[in-house]
Amino acid sequence: MLILLALLLLCYGAGNIYCVHDNNTDLHSLLDFKKGVTSDPNGALSSWNSDTHYCRWKYVTCTQTRPWRVSGLNLTGQSLEGQISSSLANLTFLSVVELSVNGFFGELPPLNGLQQLETLYLRRNSLEGNIPDALTNCSKLKNLDLSHNKLSGTIPPKISSLSNLGVLNLGHNNLTGIFPPTFSNLTSLTFCNIVANQLEGSIPHGIWQSSNMTVLNLGNNNLSGEIPQSINMSRLQSLGLELNNLSNVLPSNIGDALPSLQLLALDGNTFVGQIPASVGNASGLQLIDLSANSFTGLVPASLGQLSSLNKLNLETNKLEAEDRQSWEFLHALRNCGSLIVLSLHGNRLKGDIPDSVGTLSTTLEKLSFGRNELTGIVPPTIGNLHNLILLGLEENNLSGAVEEWIGKLRNLQGLFLSGNNFTGPIPSYIGNFTQLTYLYLDRNEFEGFMPLSIENLVQLSELNLADNNFQGNITIWVGNLKQLIRLDLSSNKFTGEIP
Repeated sequence: MLILLALLLLCYGAGNIYCVHDNNTDLHSLLDFKKGVTSDPNGALSSWNSDTHYCRWKYVTCTQTRPWRVSGLNLTGQSLEGQISSSLANLTFLSVVELSVNGFFGELPPLNGLQQLETLYLRRNSLEGNIPDALTNCSKLKNLDLSHNKLSGTIPPKISSLSNLGVLNLGHNNLTGIFPPTFSNLTSLTFCNIVANQLEGSIPHGIWQSSNMTVLNLGNNNLSGEIPQSINMSRLQSLGLELNNLSNVLPSNIGDALPSLQLLALDGNTFVGQIPASVGNASGLQLIDLSANSFTGLVPASLGQLSSLNKLNLETNKLEAEDRQSWEFLHALRNCGSLIVLSLHGNRLKGDIPDSVGTLSTTLEKLSFGRNELTGIVPPTIGNLHNLILLGLEENNLSGAVEEWIGKLRNLQGLFLSGNNFTGPIPSYIGNFTQLTYLYLDRNEFEGFMPLSIENLVQLSELNLADNNFQGNITIWVGNLKQLIRLDLSSNKFTGEIP
């Protein structure tokens, strides 16, 4: 006995000597796993041989007391390729398996013998086939991440038996079918991400009553139905339901029912009705994307209460504004001191753009009012937004000359003024916009000569001046625009030769 103990001590204290392994099943299971690996460019498994005790193998963790059994396997990001051996199921003390960001392919073995398994991370591989129903026998499982694979079939019907499951990530696969009827029984679930699959049917009603859920991302599926008026998820921080077939009106109390919400993404559905004023009561909201729906009515001024808001995307709806009262939301948004993106592109906004646009946060980088029914001149106060990178005013009925306000927007990379009634020449100081990449001035009534300073726009990739009244020669400046991909000068009054 003393000799055996001494040998084991040597095995742990010395390097490459022959060792007595505590469990031949664990040894052979790991060696079988190694045999299934067809490519190991980093030599991650080079230490895996019977000359060294398996508890000293790299990326293997063992229990702290005898018999030393394999409890963890972490080979994340080792560029391994091959198939995952079913022998892993024989490592009955395994609690953590992390094989993410590799090139494992083929089907996922059942692993139903792993009664101690708590964490299974296999994201970003090339696994195919169904999620084994036997996996639901791993009753202690807390964290399951199979995202970014090629898995198909349905969500295992018995998944509700995983009563300890807190993290479920099945995003970016090819899963089909509906949510299992008992899915709502996963009451420990705090993180649920099943984006970018092909799920159908409605979202289980019980999910909307989950008191533990902090992240619910089900975007880019074929889900239908509605968000019920009885929603109550006090800890939810992220709700992503974009690119589905969800419909009907939003719950009037949605902001009160989701007080911890930081991200609300409902874009690309068929929601109707007004945007609830209660959204402004979810004081921690940082991102709101309600674009590509059929929302009507006014933009609620209560959104101005969201001091942490940095992105508000309401484009492609049927929202209205016409008089001072209905434009009040724009004045209220001045309180959103972190606002970076504001888009109301493709709505039914009418009348003049209020001067209060210039009171928006100077952190604003994208402002889009394109494809509305706006009239009048561009308010000079827009020049206060000196950090703008993109300004979209296209497809309206705006008029007047492009005046001094434009000269203050030195950081512009995209300027879209197409399809309006702008007149006069292009100011020469447009050449100061050295970062400008997209310049669209087509379908207006601009006139005069092209300023030579345009040759300074060395980053320009798209220039559209079509359907105006520009005249004179197409000067040599065109040749200096080395990054240009698209150039449209049609339907003007240019003369002379093409340089």
